Amino acid sequence: MDTHFKYQAIANQLEELIEEGTLKIGDKLPSVRRLSKKHNVSMSTVFQAYYQLENKGLIEARPKSGYYVRFSPSCMPQKPKVVIPKAEIKNVSIDEMISTIYANISSKDVLQLSVSAPSLDLLPIAKLNKSVQHAIRNEPNHCIGYEEIQGNLQLRRHIARLSFNWGGVCHEDDVVITAGCMEAVALSLKAVTKPGDTVAIESPTYFGIFQVIESLGLKVLELPTHPETGIDLDRLDRIIKDFKINACLFVTNFSNPLGCLMPDENKEKLVQLLATHQIPLIEEDIYGELYFGKSRPRTCKTFDKTGQVLLCSSFSKTLAPGYRVGWVLPGQYKKDVISYKLYHSISTSTLSQAAIAHFLENGRFENHMRHLRKALHTQSLRYLQCLSEYLPADARVSQPQGGYVLWIELPPNINAFDLYMEAIQHQVSIAPGQIFSTHGHHHNCLRLSFGRSYDQEVETGLHTLGQLIQKRL
Repeated sequence: MDTHFKYQAIANQLEELIEEGTLKIGDKLPSVRRLSKKHNVSMSTVFQAYYQLENKGLIEARPKSGYYVRFSPSCMPQKPKVVIPKAEIKNVSIDEMISTIYANISSKDVLQLSVSAPSLDLLPIAKLNKSVQHAIRNEPNHCIGYEEIQGNLQLRRHIARLSFNWGGVCHEDDVVITAGCMEAVALSLKAVTKPGDTVAIESPTYFGIFQVIESLGLKVLELPTHPETGIDLDRLDRIIKDFKINACLFVTNFSNPLGCLMPDENKEKLVQLLATHQIPLIEEDIYGELYFGKSRPRTCKTFDKTGQVLLCSSFSKTLAPGYRVGWVLPGQYKKDVISYKLYHSISTSTLSQAAIAHFLENGRFENHMRHLRKALHTQSLRYLQCLSEYLPADARVSQPQGGYVLWIELPPNINAFDLYMEAIQHQVSIAPGQIFSTHGHHHNCLRLSFGRSYDQEVETGLHTLGQLIQKRL
């Protein structure tokens, strides 16, 4: 076992003891020398394990005294409650709130806690630049010609190989490259619906989904979503019997904004339920690779035997947001998806596809993802610890097992959009809960992203936000 696995094993063991409450806040940890003898490792290996726990905010070093437990997950705020929207089909209405909130998205003076994306310092910029240069030098026509409609063959081949991570078996010919995940979702919706049809979605859900649905003349039916396990399958079964549902669109792994993770057994049941009623499922899996646990969760596509699941994803949340490279595994709807892509955009950026295809060679992506997942897990814990200190005692906060976002439920008298308007005056941007539902629910909720690396500016911003909330109680 190499040094990395040795220190990781020690860190994991101590973290479990802290989570279980065996080691409590204030307890002293074994000395570095004692732990190195116990595990038969070098002292530097133990130091690495302690540094990792220290970075997560779980322990602290005290001068001339040793290491002590600083924080335990048992001290986290309560988790948000499930809000049950009224079961009714609605035309989608997009509020001007979204435009107001994202008017400052590129401002350098604003602390961006509203954007679900990785901080640039977490991305392999230098290596990506080398891949771009390689593509320009070595690709036919130096990447200035059109790529084929279905997408770069090498890239599709690498994506097919990535399917092994979620237990899938697919061929490069099953993959269609798109301009980001939203185009993959839009093409999938066009392939399985027509204007006036109804799409079942989660509540709350990412507002970009509303915008796509509205642009296609579709209606929505929102389903209650548990902050840990996702949609209620029993309720979905009842709704299918009561309403004409033409398609479902769910984010099953680390959804935005709740961060919930549908258990794999629920995914299998969902696929079976929809197959029985011949309802296509559009599954957005843009966060699936960003897991904090030991293994990647499955997808609904894993259990698809009829080709009725259209799996959509991209590299926007994992590698290169600005490259706008996504993909869809459209199953039995492949011909329709390719036809709509031809009408909509002809082909995806040749240079971006070639650069990412080159980057995916030789294990670069897997190595990058190990570092990114570790950083995001650490950041999520630091944000949660800070929020537990600054938020009101009765606030509820999600505890995601992956992804980028935290969902915060504040006391009922707090209006999240009013809070946003005041926070932006203090150069802090948040995403109010109202923009994640067509029903006007979640007025006292907000979404925060922990994609920004935790530093003093983030802590100051969260402190400011906490003060603004306390003032409104």
